[in-house]
Amino acid sequence: MSLTFTLDPAVTPALRDGVLDLWTDVSNEGGAVGFVAPVDREAVRPALLKHLAEMAAGRVRLLVGHDEAGEVAATAFLSLNTHHLMTHWLWLYTVMVHPRHQGKGYGHDLLAAAESAARSLDGIEAIRLTCRGGLGLERFYGSYGYKEVGRVPYAIRVAPGDDRDDVIMLLPLL
Repeated sequence: MSLTFTLDPAVTPALRDGVLDLWTDVSNEGGAVGFVAPVDREAVRPALLKHLAEMAAGRVRLLVGHDEAGEVAATAFLSLNTHHLMTHWLWLYTVMVHPRHQGKGYGHDLLAAAESAARSLDGIEAIRLTCRGGLGLERFYGSYGYKEVGRVPYAIRVAPGDDRDDVIMLLPLL
C-alpha cells in the first residue's frame, strides 16, 4: 500500500494529535527531528505549536501522508522564505516517516510529494534542508537528488561529548 499525501490539510484535533504522536514516536526511535530520546508528547508539543502558528500566518505549509488506516504516517513542513532575496527557494523541515512504515519506500514517496508541492508554489526554484550528520541521512537525501552544499562541523550537540555536523543539502527544481 502507499500513502495518501495532502498539502495544507485542515488542522483538526485528530491531525494535530497524529502529527504530535508521529513526532514523538520518530524521536523516540532515534530520528533526527529536533529531539533526543527519550521524549514525551509534552516535550514535543511546543515545537508543533510553533509550526502550527507559522502555518496560520501563511509562512509554513504542511504536507501529511496518511496510511491505509487513515493514520498520520509521514509529514514534512515546507517553510517559505520571507527575506526578499531568498523567496525563490524554501526550507524542508521535520521530514518524518513513522517507524512502523520505514523500509517501505515511503521516505522517497514523501520527498517526491514534497518536491511536487514545492513545484506547485509560484517562484520556487529549489528546496533546501539541513540534516544531522552521522546517521547516513546525507546518503538518503542524496539518493533522491539532493546535493550537499555545506557542512558546519560539530554544530549539533546530541549529548555531552556527542557533537554532530549540521549538513546543508539542496535540491534544484529547475
